[in-house]
Amino acid sequence: MDAPPQPWPTGLSEQCEPLVRRVLAPNASPYTFTGTQTYVVGAGAELAVIDPGPAGTGAAGHADTHGEGHVAAIIAAIGDARLSAILCTHTHRDHSPAAAELKRLTGAQIIGCAPLVLEDDGPRADAAFDPTYAPDRVLSDGEQLHGPDWTITAVATPGHTSNHLCYALEQSGALFTGDHVMAWSTSVVSPPDGDMAAYMTSLQKLHDRDDKVLYPAHGPAITNPKQLVRGMLGHRRSREAQILRLLGEAPQAIPEMVKAMYKGLDPRLEGAAGRSVLAHLIDLRHRGRAASEGERWQLS
Repeated sequence: MDAPPQPWPTGLSEQCEPLVRRVLAPNASPYTFTGTQTYVVGAGAELAVIDPGPAGTGAAGHADTHGEGHVAAIIAAIGDARLSAILCTHTHRDHSPAAAELKRLTGAQIIGCAPLVLEDDGPRADAAFDPTYAPDRVLSDGEQLHGPDWTITAVATPGHTSNHLCYALEQSGALFTGDHVMAWSTSVVSPPDGDMAAYMTSLQKLHDRDDKVLYPAHGPAITNPKQLVRGMLGHRRSREAQILRLLGEAPQAIPEMVKAMYKGLDPRLEGAAGRSVLAHLIDLRHRGRAASEGERWQLS
């Protein structure tokens, strides 16, 4: 999906539905689409914020000291209401670093996913883990938070990262999906923490739900959740079938498979595509269908 024409509405509070507003951070990239979308939940005197976003991006996308540009936009969206909870879907640095500054300014607790910091040899500089993330409370699958006019339920969805949570807004049937499900792109599943088997299980979990709309951290809202998630499951199975066909022809190195599988891919995304191929291969190895020798993979 191509990005919509600029200018993008960074820093503005946009109403998505009665209990949901969106504030776009100025961190657009090939991996974040138009940027990270922070969601403000609630319409009364007490609010929650989901995915406060990156630190260090000013109002015009220029670097600043503490990320005041986007945090200031969130504070403006909160207005006179009280912020009671700051929730993060996961701890990649385009999602959670602003939580600390937002907590300092509002006193709200950081609640949600577990902390996770790993050395990742993947290519995504924007997706490094956030070492500053320090939650006051970690939510388990099915745990709830309550406000005067909202109830948010944690939905565990490991795969993109092992600590990934989605959040269901019970009053409207909305689900905030972070990087797990997006309409503009498939999620990168990058080992060692990214796990393709867990990702597929989490996709099936969302397919079996009855959410009315999905709000991802990047890209447009999804109003046909079952259809989109069913297509994502089919896409991943198709990628696996491609890998097995290639391995059936001859042993393969991952860069060779990426060139064969991703025709016309933006060269900047080749590394990320290779990580997802690796995640498929690791899953196939665990299932006894593929094996590796050095940098080359073959059928078992």
